[in-house]
Amino acid sequence: MKLETVQREHSRTRRHLRIRKKVSGTQERPRLVVHRSHLHLYAQLVDDLANRTLLTCSTLQPEFRRKFPKGGNVEAAKHLGELVAQRALSAGIKKVVFDRGGYHYHGRVKALADAARVKGLEL
Repeated sequence: MKLETVQREHSRTRRHLRIRKKVSGTQERPRLVVHRSHLHLYAQLVDDLANRTLLTCSTLQPEFRRKFPKGGNVEAAKHLGELVAQRALSAGIKKVVFDRGGYHYHGRVKALADAARVKGLEL
């Protein structure tokens, strides 16, 4: 790996740890965690008090891949945000705490959050 890539990932990890000091999920208001890789996006709803993952969605799921073969773009992020909101609302979760994972709030991360808000999830 290039030195630039290692430093960028290290900076993101430090940002994420700084965010995690303040952000915590509960059963009533779980944490919506976003992980972004070069090719895919992953979103989870986590209850930090019970150390449990309540729900998970990603661009790797077969039903998602049929619609969006490439999961690393803004359109796929919008659809994933809608999917997360739909599954959360069907599980009885209306409010979440958004954890951007140390990523900057723009592009795919922002598209996912905005789409979840539009579908009725309170961030």
